[in-house]
Amino acid sequence: MKHTILLTASLFLTINIFAQNPITEIIPEESTAPPMVIDTVNTSDKFTKILIYDNHTWEYFDLGRPVIDTADFYEYWSTDIIHAYKGVPLSELPDEIDLRLVDSTNSFCPPITGRVRSGYKFRRTREHKGLDIPLNMGDTIRAAFDGVVRVAEFSRNTGGYGNLVVIRHPNGLETYYGHLSKYIVDTSEIVKAGEIIGYGGNTGRSTGPHLHFETRYMGQPFDPERLIDFETGTLRDTIVTLQKHYFSIYSHYGQTDEESKAASDRIVHTIRSGDTLGSLAVKYGTTVSNICKLNGIKSTKLLRIGQRLIVR
Repeated sequence: MKHTILLTASLFLTINIFAQNPITEIIPEESTAPPMVIDTVNTSDKFTKILIYDNHTWEYFDLGRPVIDTADFYEYWSTDIIHAYKGVPLSELPDEIDLRLVDSTNSFCPPITGRVRSGYKFRRTREHKGLDIPLNMGDTIRAAFDGVVRVAEFSRNTGGYGNLVVIRHPNGLETYYGHLSKYIVDTSEIVKAGEIIGYGGNTGRSTGPHLHFETRYMGQPFDPERLIDFETGTLRDTIVTLQKHYFSIYSHYGQTDEESKAASDRIVHTIRSGDTLGSLAVKYGTTVSNICKLNGIKSTKLLRIGQRLIVR
């Protein structure tokens, strides 16, 4: 006796929920009580399970396969190159992008919840193009949205990300999950929001166990906190409008659009031999005190070759 039930409610109904709310469609004539789920069996398709009932019947249970529109999905696709959109310059993006995050066929789950320790910003001498959330070794990391795994790579090939997973989503968005102790998905594998893709770790350029999480639209990084409140594990909205100036490392969640625009227009100078705060002030038509204020430094600070300073 076999029946098929399609999952039309939450994508994450568990078998326990089914057990607590038993199906009434399969009732043997000799029984007065509905059957109870006593076991589940995996199939060759991870989105389909077999439910075993206490009345010796079974049925397929469809978990719901994510719908991937393949029209433009695989453009600039690469499983070997971490940043596959390198050929798409920022100038080619529109001034505003309406990014639909969830709808009737696409869901969301926080990759992990917790307080952000280090945000999207210029950090010391390098751009920190994502955010860090502390965790315990082995904590589960989940896919934030439905999508396809584009990169699943070990530390030796990721340039500091450690063990890394990159997932491409149907709306032009990609999410990065770095410093994993282990990943359990393969390239080109379809994943659902909430599916476990790996476990938290301390691999790569890392000073302690944490998840490094990035959001990029057509390869351009922006502050993930514009999309997700990581402390509560909730989306800020189902549709987010990205402004082009959000793709600056100096633009972050919490700024007004005016503040973000001003921050994105900043001029940054890389220190060379012979540079002083005084010479930079003259060169860029500003003052030493203003340079110090922009960078949070004192006028007596020694400048290092290769250091980057906001000069205006």
